[in-house]
Amino acid sequence: MPTRKGMTATCRLLGLATVFVFIAMLPVQAAVDGTVGAPHLEGADLRLFWIVPFIGILLSIAIFPLVAPSFWHHNFGKISAFWGAAFLLPFTLVFGWQLALFELLHVALLEYIPFIILLLALFTVAGGVRLKGRLRGTPVVNTGILLLGTMIASWMGTTGAAMLLIRPIIRANEWRQHRVHTIVFFIFLVANIGGSLTPLGDPPLFLGFLKGVSFFWPTTHMFLPMVMLSVLLLVIYFLLDSYLFNKEEIKEPPQEPASENAEPEEALGLEGSANLLLLVGVIGAVLMSGVWRPDVAIDIYHVEVELQNLTRDVLLIGIAVFSWQMTPKASREANGFSWFPIVEVAKLFAGIFVTIVPAIAILKAGTNGAMSGLVNMVNVDGQPVNSMYFWLTGILSSFLDNAPTYLVFFNTAGGDADILMGPMAQTLLAISAGAVFMGANTYIGNAPNFMVRSIAEERGIAMPSFFGYMAWSGLILLPLFGLVTLVFFL
Repeated sequence: MPTRKGMTATCRLLGLATVFVFIAMLPVQAAVDGTVGAPHLEGADLRLFWIVPFIGILLSIAIFPLVAPSFWHHNFGKISAFWGAAFLLPFTLVFGWQLALFELLHVALLEYIPFIILLLALFTVAGGVRLKGRLRGTPVVNTGILLLGTMIASWMGTTGAAMLLIRPIIRANEWRQHRVHTIVFFIFLVANIGGSLTPLGDPPLFLGFLKGVSFFWPTTHMFLPMVMLSVLLLVIYFLLDSYLFNKEEIKEPPQEPASENAEPEEALGLEGSANLLLLVGVIGAVLMSGVWRPDVAIDIYHVEVELQNLTRDVLLIGIAVFSWQMTPKASREANGFSWFPIVEVAKLFAGIFVTIVPAIAILKAGTNGAMSGLVNMVNVDGQPVNSMYFWLTGILSSFLDNAPTYLVFFNTAGGDADILMGPMAQTLLAISAGAVFMGANTYIGNAPNFMVRSIAEERGIAMPSFFGYMAWSGLILLPLFGLVTLVFFL
């Protein structure tokens, strides 16, 4: 049930996002061809010690919930802010306030705020859809839900599909003793691998779309790797869930005691189905920002906020507010809706987005940066090594933001969409598959991973720790990624 504190925190978050959007709409400086004289962070000038705050926040997410869970639950926002300051303050002293302000505004206006607004819209809208009636979480039913989520993730985004189905699958399995494996496979399939087939599915593919990769290129080229991986995971899940189901002490959901005043059990159906139309609106707003190019931007201290992106964010905020107002609160309460997951993601990813700045800059420096050894591994004697493109894009996407990581290797491979879709199609496939598939390796590899974990924990499921989850992904996913390498990239 949504708490007053959680609702207040999210209202503040929504208000802050709205303020940023409307500040950006003020006529500071209109720009078409870009601004001149913007501060520039040269990745080649950075040493690896600049990524210590980023490593610090990752270790905090991994360790604090294990050793001090109560402290973490009440202070994770402060810990995130600490690591953000641990990067920004020394950075300001060394490189000056102008560059620090530019990088902070750049990551806030172009990456973090749009990211949170999109998540907030999907979280609010999907949270208004409730599957009425009771599903029995058998291996067949659970596998069916995972299959459905995998199929729709490419068309409504991994976040949209995950937020739509996570609560129904949790409710269907509330009576089960063994539930963790279901949520883990849900993250593997619905929150990551299912988003392989269109630019709507996952942010890296959308970046490729903006760079000139045709809309249906992932549909045709990612189809076979995605199907092979999904089928194998669904089979493994069905066998594992069947084994654990047979070990359950109770084979049926407990029945409510009969009474004269008892209400008849709800028939299976959807409540709040109008929110599905709003989900289409969210998809349309995102797609619009990729195809509508008015060549107008607002300049805020050398950071260009393009009109199409402003329009998208305003539309998404409006959709979220409309969904919240039109969906009966009783329906959201029955759905187990709470604001805590989006608040947790907003606070933690604020620190992640700030501290990731030097890591991305070093990667962008390519062979001139402190990670030149990694970059040199993807090209040997001028020829691309597709297996290395797959694994390096994937491993870095597991811990860094997979969208800029995709872009780094996209540019390392030449950056020409026509060539990458043509004679270098396997290289583009390796980059795309690595960024999308391996986002499932960690909780922070893709945005919905963390949200799914937070919702599951809020509903009483003892999810694995950061490293515990990596044990699951290492045991199950890495061998399958090895098979993908053998079949498609060698």
